Amino acid sequence: MKALKVILGIILVLVIILVIAYAFFGGFKKVECSVVQTGGEVFVYEELKGDYSQSALVMDKIYYDLLDNYKLETFKGCGMYYNNPQTTDVADLRSDVGCLLEAKDSNKVTMLEAKYNIKTLAQGDYIVAQFPFKGKMSVFLGIMKVYPAINTFVKENGYSEQGPIAEIYDMPNKRIVYRKEIVKE
Repeated sequence: MKALKVILGIILVLVIILVIAYAFFGGFKKVECSVVQTGGEVFVYEELKGDYSQSALVMDKIYYDLLDNYKLETFKGCGMYYNNPQTTDVADLRSDVGCLLEAKDSNKVTMLEAKYNIKTLAQGDYIVAQFPFKGKMSVFLGIMKVYPAINTFVKENGYSEQGPIAEIYDMPNKRIVYRKEIVKE
């Protein structure tokens, strides 16, 4: 009987720890979507084909290259994802991954063009949702919570499911901003 109480106590402690971790990483955060006019950022990136899980490595590589070799510090990583991984083979997934330049550094684009792809993200109306960023677990929880919320918002408002989704890792504000291009059906 005593061993059963110990086992139940351990299970209870583990459940409490999991609930606290889930809450800490944003698991109980309600995701709200809205249409916001935004865009205009300068995006320094590499084109990727294949598993989206490579994104973080490429973002970090570009961040450190910009910092170490060009003395440009960026504060927002960005991934632009063009395909739905639930309906596209992993080998065929396409994305652009990199960093958003700070406005004060946008005049340094010409020196980066020899090494990187660079584009200005289109200004316009986007479906936007936010999720707290407190580490890698926030990325996974964000994917599990935000994408279904965006898909519901798209359906309820008569938008097309087509169009890329950007994930912007806003480090100063400790959040992930999800931004879906609006395409009317």
